[in-house]
Amino acid sequence: MRLRSVRTVRTALATVTAGLAAATCLTAAGPAQAGTNAPSHACSPSVSIDRFSDALDKTTYEGTYVGNFSALAVDRKGTLAALSDRSSLLTLNPWTLQPEHVVQLADENGTALDSEGLVVDRDGTYLVSSETEPSIRRYGRDGKILDRLPVPDALRVAPAGRAVGNGTFEGLTLLPGGRTLLASMEYALSGDSAGIVRFQTWQRHGKGGFRLGAQYAYRADTGLGVPEVTALPDGRLLVLERGFTAGVGNTVRLYLADPRRATNTADIEALTGQDDVRLIKKTLLADLVNCPSLGATAKQPQPNPLLDNIEAMTITGWTKGRFRVLLASDDNQNPAQTTRFYSMQVRTTP
Repeated sequence: MRLRSVRTVRTALATVTAGLAAATCLTAAGPAQAGTNAPSHACSPSVSIDRFSDALDKTTYEGTYVGNFSALAVDRKGTLAALSDRSSLLTLNPWTLQPEHVVQLADENGTALDSEGLVVDRDGTYLVSSETEPSIRRYGRDGKILDRLPVPDALRVAPAGRAVGNGTFEGLTLLPGGRTLLASMEYALSGDSAGIVRFQTWQRHGKGGFRLGAQYAYRADTGLGVPEVTALPDGRLLVLERGFTAGVGNTVRLYLADPRRATNTADIEALTGQDDVRLIKKTLLADLVNCPSLGATAKQPQPNPLLDNIEAMTITGWTKGRFRVLLASDDNQNPAQTTRFYSMQVRTTP
């Protein structure tokens, strides 16, 4: 049964990958995008960019603004979902990237969420993180709330906990096997050393949902936060780090991270760099400033005009340590920013 499941997922992802290649070749700006056999362009020895697309920038669908993207996810059928931090969950056609359906999400009081992370669970329901409280809720395909996961008190926004506002659950991913859910905080808790962010896990418990699991610590680069994490089939993570400097632009780096030997920090009140705490090991895959621009243009100063406020990431295909990864930027509904999709290839070592 497991082999069949993996085969089904790979078939679905292959469909998405092929569709995205066609979509971005048709819609991406710049002469380097033309043709279905456009070459890969190296950002580093491990990462290359195939193409980008600005086709959805400043568009609407059925009265809903298409943008503010904070997360992407692909389900077993190959459906591509894009989550807006303004509570819109859009289904995108994997062949054209055009919206085909939209569901509006809300909390228990009907209030819009600051929704940041997205997982399509094996039963087709959505797990969505909000950084307001923070929280993780399960939604049906119709947008109805089905469940809410527990959150450690320390990870709540002050004064309820030690988290800073607009710096809590950003990344959300389901580890291989589907039994462990992982959420990444964007920034450090008050009392923890700057740059050390916590990754919280939950364990699936029968049919009763998820229970709190282990917690790990990850050190982000100076001045950067963690807007997204995506699990690889071997249990390692792709981690996106991002920052912004006014007048300069965005910094976006992609790391390979391994939490499997990290210390469980759930009962450690303050992480101050102590020697007995093993942080999640990370290896730089690429600083995206080094990617070729592919003819992209920027609406505000950027160290590379290809860059924008990249915040969403999902895997759309893999084979033997090589992954196709789709990224998307959050334009904040700001005329100085762009909703941009990036089709990339990532190579990892065993």
